[in-house]
Amino acid sequence: QVQLVESGGGLVQSGGSLRLTCAASGIFFSLYTMGWYRQAPGKQRELVATMHKDGSTDYADSVKGRFTISRDNAKKMVYLQMNSLKPGDTAVYYCNAAIPGLPSWGQGTQVTVSS
Repeated sequence: QVQLVESGGGLVQSGGSLRLTCAASGIFFSLYTMGWYRQAPGKQRELVATMHKDGSTDYADSVKGRFTISRDNAKKMVYLQMNSLKPGDTAVYYCNAAIPGLPSWGQGTQVTVSS
């Protein structure tokens, strides 16, 4: 059974930093692209960043240069370091495992950035 558990969200002032963590279990972690998505109130869920099994990364234009995704295959963990946070980054952040035929999501962690 695939399980993804996010942590690290919270309330931070504009310009601050947070580090999100996703702990995965029940999957051959190193085989899959892992990603972070977010969903703000009234908006669709959107891609924030992904890291492929070869270590290559993709970022949404809105977070390039501010956010960094990383992973530890031995620990089955994926991280999102978020710097220079803006109020527009306020959302629920979800961890995703891109398992073919079984895309998997965590329960989400709330990030709120105050101005």
